[in-house]
Formats: sequence, C-alpha cells, structure tokens
Amino acid sequence: MTNDPQVINTLRTKASELERHIGKLEKALARAKADLSHINASITLFNAPAAGEQFPLHFNLGRLFKGRELGALCREALSDGPKDTRELAAYVIAAKGLDADDRLLRNSIQLRIVNAMRMAEKRRTGVVRHGKRGAAVVWGLGGCN
Repeated sequence: MTNDPQVINTLRTKASELERHIGKLEKALARAKADLSHINASITLFNAPAAGEQFPLHFNLGRLFKGRELGALCREALSDGPKDTRELAAYVIAAKGLDADDRLLRNSIQLRIVNAMRMAEKRRTGVVRHGKRGAAVVWGLGGCN
C-alpha cells in the first residue's frame, strides 16, 4: 500500500500533461476551423450562386458578366428607346435570370450599368445621356429622343 500515493501522484501528473496537450489541440482545432471558414467564404465570393440561391452580400459581380456583356445587354434594351438606369437593371436581371426581388443585387447592377454606360459614352459607341428621371440617368442610343 505504500506505493499507492506514488502511483496516484504519477497518474495525476500524466492527467495534467494530457489536459495541457488536449488544450493545445483544441486551440489548434479552433484556428483550423476559422481558417476553413475564411477559405469557404472566399470560395463563395468567387462562385456565382446556383439558381434560386441568394447572392452573398459581397459577391464579385465582375464574375457574373463576360467582357462587355453588360454594355451589350444595355444596348439591346436601348434598341426600344431611351431607358433609365433602373429599367436597364431590370432588363439585365431578367436577361440573366437573376432574382428581381434582391434589392442589393439590383443596386449593385445599377452602379455597374452607370459605369458601363459612361465608358460606352466616353468611347463614343453610340450611347448618350438624355438627362435624368428623378435620381436615375436616362440613357439612349445616338439620336434617340
């Protein structure tokens, strides 16, 4: 029985070592989970969501459109006559099959349209400004009233 205190002391020391080791592993696991979460969030930003899914708040819309596709869609819409930025955004959203009720997506596309139309106007490709309707710029094709 004289060995019992030494055995118990050794076991307590070993238990303490294991608890410290488990603590270190739990911290490493928490860091790995955080890293994985960040990587998955980054993947989400670069992949367009599947049909019917909501767009993430910080989605890169540049990946949604091919080069100058947005300008081409807007010119297609303007072939019927002048339209404001909101109308162009509604046309683009419908043409791409996106969620028309997503306000953030609509606002982001409107900003991209203004930029695309200004660049097209600057390049003198036939896109002209016809003033404003409320806060929205009215765009048309050269000579449209």
